[in-house]
Amino acid sequence: MAHAILMPKPGQMTEECTVLSWHKKEGDPVKRGDVLFEIETDKSTMDVEAFDDGVLLKIVAAEGDVVPVNTVCAYVGQAGEAIPEAAPAEAAAAAAAAAPVPPPAPVPAATAAPEAPASSPPAALPAADREGRLRISPRASRAAAEAGIDPRAIAGTGPGGRITERDVLAAIQAAAAPPAPTALAAPGVAPALVPAALPPTPVDGEDEPRPFNRMRRVIADRLTQSWTSTPHFTVTVAVDVTRLLALRAELKAAGTNLTVTDFVLAATAQTLAEFPDVNSRTDGVSVWPRRRVHLGVAVSLPAGLVVPVIRDADRMPIGELHDRAVALATAAREGTLPVDDMTGGTFTVSNLGMFGVEEFSAIINPGEAAILAVSSAIPTAVAIGDGLAVRSVMKLTLSADHRLVDGELGARFLGAIRRRLEDAAAFRHDALNA
Repeated sequence: MAHAILMPKPGQMTEECTVLSWHKKEGDPVKRGDVLFEIETDKSTMDVEAFDDGVLLKIVAAEGDVVPVNTVCAYVGQAGEAIPEAAPAEAAAAAAAAAPVPPPAPVPAATAAPEAPASSPPAALPAADREGRLRISPRASRAAAEAGIDPRAIAGTGPGGRITERDVLAAIQAAAAPPAPTALAAPGVAPALVPAALPPTPVDGEDEPRPFNRMRRVIADRLTQSWTSTPHFTVTVAVDVTRLLALRAELKAAGTNLTVTDFVLAATAQTLAEFPDVNSRTDGVSVWPRRRVHLGVAVSLPAGLVVPVIRDADRMPIGELHDRAVALATAAREGTLPVDDMTGGTFTVSNLGMFGVEEFSAIINPGEAAILAVSSAIPTAVAIGDGLAVRSVMKLTLSADHRLVDGELGARFLGAIRRRLEDAAAFRHDALNA
């Protein structure tokens, strides 16, 4: 019997993946453990291996196809063995084409649009199953609730007409788009149709447009969703890190190479344990308290941005925290970071201090209540008593979800981080006793 090769589900929140390349072609012999094809998720790439010996009988998903998880991508079996006439993905497409489309509501003649050409694609499958239950993914349901959109009015494009997060985001964008303008017309004369948007005028020296890669597209969707659905507010404090930088130099001379990021992560993790509300999340209706601190660390890649997660960061000594952060960042840049290490974060730290940034604010990662933006340590003239002294000052900016975190709570949270960073003696004890 031919064995179906399904698109894996690399992470709990992953709904679809892109087929990047096939390592085998139809008719090639296959052994258990052989890499059949490579896929791209929203955060990384991974290989899909064969679980049985035999021959690659049929490739269902071509290179470049975006395929829902648990959908058949290929069949492996014995040479000459029969395979199902249609893969589930093909059967779903056929069902969509054969599904009856309800007639459109009557439109006044003056505003009636021209008929669609015969080659127009079929309408998406209805999202309700035979029992009337709405077929919608958890992420799509949450996005619709946060945006105040009735998901029953959205046509699903997922398997079996299931509503995906992408469908909801498209509906949000469509609802926010301004109506297309129409030309003025004399009474009794149908107005001329005007395109909703004209293509931008080419600029000298401008290259042809290129589409976002998958990672950048997911970043755009998630951060747009966060910025438009979460009421952000920011608060900034200045931290005197003069003693901390001196401690770092002292430890480095003794063979312990810690970074400023390590100290910030340690101080943040300890403070999150002290302020569990900042470590929680909300959808605007309910609050999910989280007592474990899973700290996300933003890492820049050529294709975009990933946020590896250090689990139980508040329970780690600073030396262990450093080793874990280095291992995750290295795996992210090498493209070997498991999806599980990029999910489940409760708070994120974004550090641009190595780029000479004086101050910035960041957008909250969806599913979290706040994010910390870390700037550079800059020599600054500071009033001390009746005189001036040059101190290394670093700005920290907290972006917080105002539905869960008020200004007073955000200020106290940042103040607690500042106190920890300015207490170099406590870090010395931690580092030397790790």
